[in-house]
Amino acid sequence: MFIYLSANDIIKLDKGGIKMKIITFTAIKGGVGKTTLTLNYGDWLAKHGKKVLLIDLDHQCNLTTVFEKTRRNNTIAEAFKENDNAQKVKIDSVGPNLDLIAGFIDLDVLGSYLENNSNKEMMLFMWFKNNSDSLNLTDYDYILIDTHPDFSTITKNAIAISNYLLSPITPSEHGYNAKFDLETRLEKFRKSLFDYRTGETYVDAKLFFIVNMIRHNTSMSRDLLKHIEGDETVATIIPERELFNKATARHASIFELANHDKSVLKQNQKFIKKADHLFQELASKTK
Repeated sequence: MFIYLSANDIIKLDKGGIKMKIITFTAIKGGVGKTTLTLNYGDWLAKHGKKVLLIDLDHQCNLTTVFEKTRRNNTIAEAFKENDNAQKVKIDSVGPNLDLIAGFIDLDVLGSYLENNSNKEMMLFMWFKNNSDSLNLTDYDYILIDTHPDFSTITKNAIAISNYLLSPITPSEHGYNAKFDLETRLEKFRKSLFDYRTGETYVDAKLFFIVNMIRHNTSMSRDLLKHIEGDETVATIIPERELFNKATARHASIFELANHDKSVLKQNQKFIKKADHLFQELASKTK
C-alpha cells in the first residue's frame, strides 16, 4: 500500500530528529516474555533518569494490569477511532519517570473494523502527530509499546512508528524459526507501506532480538545459543529466573521489588547486578 503524508506530517513526528525513541516489543508467538521485558526495561530506564511512557497495545492488557485495573474509557483504543467518536487518551503516572497509556480489552475487535480504512496501518502515526503537543509526547526519552503476539493491523501500527523493534526468542521447538518468520513478515511490510513520490518506506525500524529464558543446563538452550552465535541482530541474552515471575505477580519490576524487599535483594543481588548489565547492553543498541 502506498500513502501520501506531507513533509509537515513527517517533520511533526520526526522519528529520527528528536531525542525520543519509540521501541516496540513484538513477537509472532506468545509466552516468550514480551510483556515482562517491556515492564522491566521501562522501569530500568526510568530508574536511570529517563522519562518513559509505556503503551499497552495488547488486548490482553497484561502490562496495564501490573499497575491498575482495566477500563473502557480514555485508553489507547481512542487512537484508532474516527475523530468524531474518539475520547481523549489519558496518560497515567505509575511511578517516578514512568507513565502508562492503558490497554483496551476489545482492541482486537476494534482492529478488525479498520480493514477497510486506506490508512489503517498509519493511524497510530497520525494520532502521534495530532497529539504530540497536547499530550507532551516529545517530552519522553523513550516510548515502549507492548503488542499482542501477532502481526495484525494494530501491531503494524506500532511497528510503523517505531525506531526499534525488540523481539524475544526462546529455547523452544519453534523459537528460532519465529526469528525468520518475523524477519520475513517485516520485510514484506516495509515494501508495502511507502511514499509513492520517493519510493521510500515508512517502516524504518531496526529489528533486534532478545534471546530470553535461557537455561544453560538444557539442550534446547545450548542449541539456540549455538544458532545465534555471532548474530549482530541479537541485542542481549537473558537467563531464565523465577524472580521475573515473582516480581510480575507482585505488580513490580525486578528492580522495584528488590528496592522494596530486602530479602529479595539479598537472595538475588548477583542477578540484579547482572540484569542491570544486560539492560545496559540493550540500551546501547537502542540509544
